[in-house]
Amino acid sequence: MIPLVDLKANYLFIKDEIDVAIREVIDNTSFIMGEPVKKFESELANYCNCDHAFGVSSGSSALFLALKAYGIGPGDEVITVPNSFIATPESIIQCGAKPVFVDVNEDDMLIDVTKIEQVITDKTKAIIPVHLYGQICDMDPIIEIAKKHNLVILEDAAQAIGAEYKGRKLPIHETATFSFFPAKNLGCFGDGGAVVTNNSNVAKIVSKLRDHGRISKYESDVIGYGERLDAIQAAILSVKLKHLDDCTDDRIKNAKIYDLKLREIGINFPVKREYSKHVYYMYEIFVANRDGLMKYLLENNVSTGIHYPVPLHLQKSLLYLGYKKTSFPVAELCAKRILSIPMYPELEESSIEEICKLIGMWKKIESR
Repeated sequence: MIPLVDLKANYLFIKDEIDVAIREVIDNTSFIMGEPVKKFESELANYCNCDHAFGVSSGSSALFLALKAYGIGPGDEVITVPNSFIATPESIIQCGAKPVFVDVNEDDMLIDVTKIEQVITDKTKAIIPVHLYGQICDMDPIIEIAKKHNLVILEDAAQAIGAEYKGRKLPIHETATFSFFPAKNLGCFGDGGAVVTNNSNVAKIVSKLRDHGRISKYESDVIGYGERLDAIQAAILSVKLKHLDDCTDDRIKNAKIYDLKLREIGINFPVKREYSKHVYYMYEIFVANRDGLMKYLLENNVSTGIHYPVPLHLQKSLLYLGYKKTSFPVAELCAKRILSIPMYPELEESSIEEICKLIGMWKKIESR
């Protein structure tokens, strides 16, 4: 079976380094915050060429804490897209604010910047562009819109660590959030996330909010949350961060092989923008009979996935927002035809060739 993601292969590649890092944390019995977290935060800030980085308990909490740090709250509206993970609107709602969706581009599934100003009201306070599948949104026009309307930009980069926009690493504007869910390009061995920012005030607030609003061990001056990054996860991430660029190069190499072979058999896939260094958290293809291909590949020992099958505006938990089918036709179309096929640094070229061969055979069967 060719898996969609191979976490075991990723672990075995750096097993000795990981095992030493974990053992050091256990031997020191410093499990919450402490030196491993400080070390990783310093390394992450340096990697991102930004001023501040804060490890937190998940990518979801990173979004929530960053929004809180910017003062987003009840009565506010935050613009984002309907083809993301539920954590994106969830974080907005947890702040007491309202998510407002805009549709996406059909060819890359990133936010359609031409639609943003159409939904801005006097309640709009922020925009969350989602850098999906490893590719960054077209940020320059988003930044222009935000400046024009005095809006906060919070970049949801859960799937895009290592990606670049016109040669710049995240955050492109001011603040971005990462997820370190195990399957991510930089994944820990559980839940984890981070806020990276060049805004000193946001940094100060996030630092306190993640740790119960404390200013000393038993004093707090704001109500905060228990959203700290565990020391063991930070130690693992420090090891894996050293290898991230090499792993990214392997993903890009694999994507180029896919691109070439899929073009030869007439399979469409999202556009890679000229401005973008795409890091391929997932490799997506567009298929009309998506379920048929999934079944065929599974029968031939290839795992696949759908990211994401139900657009956010059609989720039961969000129906109260008042959207309906056809509200966002492009996102809905993408949800019906998008398919994730295996992508990870250790994926062998022979496996890619086998996957593409199977897709080509299925396409011939479909055309009969």
